[in-house]
Amino acid sequence: MVDKTIYSIFKGGSKTYFYSTIFFPERAKEDVFKLYSFVRKADDLVDSIPQQTEEFYEFKDKYNEALKGEITGDVIIDSFVELSERKNFEPKWAESFLYSMEMDITKSTYKNLDDLMIYLHGSSEVIGLFMARILDLHEYSFTAARNLGRAMQFINFIRDISEDLELGRVYFSQEDLQEFNLPSLELKDTKKRSDEFKGFIQKQLDTYFDWQKKAEEGFPYIPKRYLIPIKTASDMYNWTGKTISKDPFIIYRKKVKPTIPRIVSTIAYNSILLRESDMLKDLRFVTNYRSE
Repeated sequence: MVDKTIYSIFKGGSKTYFYSTIFFPERAKEDVFKLYSFVRKADDLVDSIPQQTEEFYEFKDKYNEALKGEITGDVIIDSFVELSERKNFEPKWAESFLYSMEMDITKSTYKNLDDLMIYLHGSSEVIGLFMARILDLHEYSFTAARNLGRAMQFINFIRDISEDLELGRVYFSQEDLQEFNLPSLELKDTKKRSDEFKGFIQKQLDTYFDWQKKAEEGFPYIPKRYLIPIKTASDMYNWTGKTISKDPFIIYRKKVKPTIPRIVSTIAYNSILLRESDMLKDLRFVTNYRSE
């Protein structure tokens, strides 16, 4: 059974992840909840206004204590360390994650995409790797897992431009801003250069869809019982990208997120789609068998 604290953190976070994850088999679901609560807790500390810098470093220190075998009494940290040991997470993955979270304290802009990729590795690619280990996927899937984590993070950056500006951060290449002659992503500047802003957003969306396409190439590695919630989450992020593409200025008016009914109906659709796919495979097998 999922701990109440862990459950509440997950439910209070991403609706897309939460309502997709509840369709995992029970043990996998519990493990995903433990992972999400750990990364969400650290992320919330550096994203709060004002930042809870001291609390973040205390969280990091407690994690390092837990790695040495100490029971910290923090259910989020202790559960994550137990999960790490049981699922054989690479220690450098968590180190990279915490390093990226620390970058949110010390860094606010990125010169180019290569510069941003350092942050993206720790904040999102390793999440894909954690998930691959939780689901016991073959290492052949790791490249796709990294792409999926990175793509989902990047579409969040696009969706949350206005929110991140309030935190004093811009998670996009400054070279791209210069390419489109945008002095900033503040609404007062993008309104004056509407076409340039739309071009800028489309370039970022093209990057997202490219990474997402590469991620979906890894779907064949995922067992059907896990694929439905993962594909549903991917579909919802694709929906977000397409919605923003139609009207880039929507990001200043509201946070573009799928509704719970949309998420649930997509899960139902994917369940039927994948079931029919299995039936077609069985039919082809029978047809080929009879023709021999």
